[in-house]
Amino acid sequence: MNAKTLMVQGCTSDAGKSTVVAAICRWLARKGVRVAPFKPQNMALNSAVTADGGEIGRAQAAQAMACRIAPTTDMNPVLLKPNTDVGAQVIIQGHAIGNMDALDYHAYKATAQAAVLDSFARLCSQYEAVIVEGAGSPAEINLRANDIANMGFAEAVDCPVIIVADIDRGGVFAHLVGTLDLLSTTEQARVKGFVINRFRGDIALLQSGLDWLEERTGKPVLGVLPYLHGLQLEAEDAIARDVVAPTGAGLRLRVIVPVTPRISNHTDFDALRLHPQIDFRFIGPDETIPAADLIVLPGSKAVRADLAFLRLQGWDTAIAKHLRYGGKVIGICGGFQMLGAEIADPDGLEGAPGLACGLGYLEMRTTLASAKQLRNEQGQLCLGGQPSVQGYEIHAGVTTGPALARPAVQLSGGPDGAISDDNQILGTYLHGLFDSPTACDALLAWAGLTEAKSPDIAALRDTSIERLADTIAEFMDTEKLMAIIEGRA
Repeated sequence: MNAKTLMVQGCTSDAGKSTVVAAICRWLARKGVRVAPFKPQNMALNSAVTADGGEIGRAQAAQAMACRIAPTTDMNPVLLKPNTDVGAQVIIQGHAIGNMDALDYHAYKATAQAAVLDSFARLCSQYEAVIVEGAGSPAEINLRANDIANMGFAEAVDCPVIIVADIDRGGVFAHLVGTLDLLSTTEQARVKGFVINRFRGDIALLQSGLDWLEERTGKPVLGVLPYLHGLQLEAEDAIARDVVAPTGAGLRLRVIVPVTPRISNHTDFDALRLHPQIDFRFIGPDETIPAADLIVLPGSKAVRADLAFLRLQGWDTAIAKHLRYGGKVIGICGGFQMLGAEIADPDGLEGAPGLACGLGYLEMRTTLASAKQLRNEQGQLCLGGQPSVQGYEIHAGVTTGPALARPAVQLSGGPDGAISDDNQILGTYLHGLFDSPTACDALLAWAGLTEAKSPDIAALRDTSIERLADTIAEFMDTEKLMAIIEGRA
């Protein structure tokens, strides 16, 4: 293995591991280092299709963008996509091998480790540096046996570790000291420093705490990173509820996305959420769908279960009323399947085998099949001007029926989706539908927003990655950081 390696672990989930990895990757890429991201094991319902035709977490795809390289399956060799509270679909090196409950997967970890080490070795042979992201916390005592996500991996490949803590939530010193104390002696030795994330205020008021932390642990604080407002990065999994949406008199279109328990790839809606002309809202459990111009049904990892949840919330009735009053509806992937007459899962791929009645707005039926469709696509929308669109497909369903005779998009692989005869409903398997500004403009015009001026979401994401790299350069001890990466610390 030729590449220098650094592993970024966190005291908690959402401590900032993904963003710190992306920041370091872009900082190194700016310096001309050939660098790649790596996450041994990820649990997320936001995924991406790679250049080599597999599936990985979207966070690693975003980190590959930070490295200015195309994502591959080796960057996230184990992806877990929860489909129940105690089980998940297991994806190894980009391809699903089946569903496992938590206990079965715990026993499977030794087998999964072989794929993890194989992918890591391949990256090390291709790049000068590999920046590794841990998962959750390394101090989860009940998960330490056969660990492949945190210190178990670091010990296996003998790499240095830095630990990130989120000061914005409070308790940062307890988090760091407690995490370190719960590690073994050899694991403590490979921790080379701490990063404190999301700091707001006067650093002078924090200095005494930093001095105490370094004296108490013998580990340096490599940097205190400020809270960066307005970052536009693809979420690893959780929906960002604290994002400030555009406001003002210019808002002209009301868009609603109902959030089901197994919602997937909600990054599809970043371009709408940030649109200066849109009043965008995610609607959660026990919330009523308000009057809107457009309702978008998102993807789902458990379509029949999420459809049942949608009905339990009374959202099916709200959608019917919305359509009666002339509103528009878009369904993406699982949301597209819900719009048909029925959804069959004869093999129990997403739960118990069975059949569910769809919402019945499109004359089509979907049968779930074990062979998952994974591909990057480009083509044209079947709307005015036929603007170019590009995105990706990740689904296990095969949809047939007369509704498909009027497709929503014409892709390089053929027609996809459907538009209803009354022009009120559009469905497609294509994720990333709104990411192209011209395609987003056309879809919003179809929904009633004339003269839309959609943001370039790809440019916004790249600008955010540049801000992260600037933050590393300004607020971290980059000499110590580089010494750790190069094995000189």
